[in-house]
Amino acid sequence: MKRCRRGFTILEILIVIALIAALAGASIVALNKLFGGGQEQVAEIFVTQGVDPALMAFRLNTGRYPTTEQGLAALRTAPSGVGTKWKGPYIEKDAIDPWGNPYQYRYPGTRNPDKYDIWSLGADGVESADDIGNWN
Repeated sequence: MKRCRRGFTILEILIVIALIAALAGASIVALNKLFGGGQEQVAEIFVTQGVDPALMAFRLNTGRYPTTEQGLAALRTAPSGVGTKWKGPYIEKDAIDPWGNPYQYRYPGTRNPDKYDIWSLGADGVESADDIGNWN
């Protein structure tokens, strides 16, 4: 008399577990790309469009852009030497990129000689090829 076996073998269970793990891993990678790319877009928007109105207002009021030494902090607190021309603050809070690092600023710019350079150091936090700047 043959008995019908019901249930799964250990091999079938292991295959199902491996498939679930592979799907979970692929989902995590996809989510990381989705949210990681958002950080880069935020940084790019800030350096190409977001800070430009504040720097332009500073320039209109004081007659010049902040110096490299004054940096973007000049948009929050009046730097020395501008007297009553400074009408800020021009931005509400410190200019911090999505990775928690301050945005970098240089005037006159080396990549934008007629204007300023502003960039994020990117996810690695060091100046390198992956920086996101207003020259890209």
